[in-house]
Amino acid sequence: MAADFGEQLKEEARAFLEPGEEILASIVAQPRGTSNSKVGGLAPQAIGSAWAKKSHEGAAEAGLQLANPMALALSDRRLLVFGIEKSAMGKPTGVKELVSAVPVGQIESISVKRLLVGKTMTVTANGAEAKLEIGAGQDAKGLAEQFERVKAGS
Repeated sequence: MAADFGEQLKEEARAFLEPGEEILASIVAQPRGTSNSKVGGLAPQAIGSAWAKKSHEGAAEAGLQLANPMALALSDRRLLVFGIEKSAMGKPTGVKELVSAVPVGQIESISVKRLLVGKTMTVTANGAEAKLEIGAGQDAKGLAEQFERVKAGS
């Protein structure tokens, strides 16, 4: 995500935050499997769709509702999922709505793994896992590190 969209998200998300709440980090993400479900061929589409369904189910058990496209943001209090708008070229252009949020105290971990292109992120909360895929150039590791700092301070 371009740094300018990170700043834009901070500004546009203010309407959805609690008084005094501040966004510390954010990334653009999508449910794990979404990219595969758009690839040509029946097998990749079926596998991607199954992964995406599992991602949505795990997120629901964790207390999160996913959107596509979405931004995942960490505040000093909560992990937030925002529905976002994208341009025809796929670049994020604005925040539409707050889709869901989980208090930081209910999140057990946020882990990031590198892929050939991009990364995956696993958010574990309330004993369940939400798996996301993140495009190259996103600072997923920075969000995970910021979470560790917030969690240690709470």
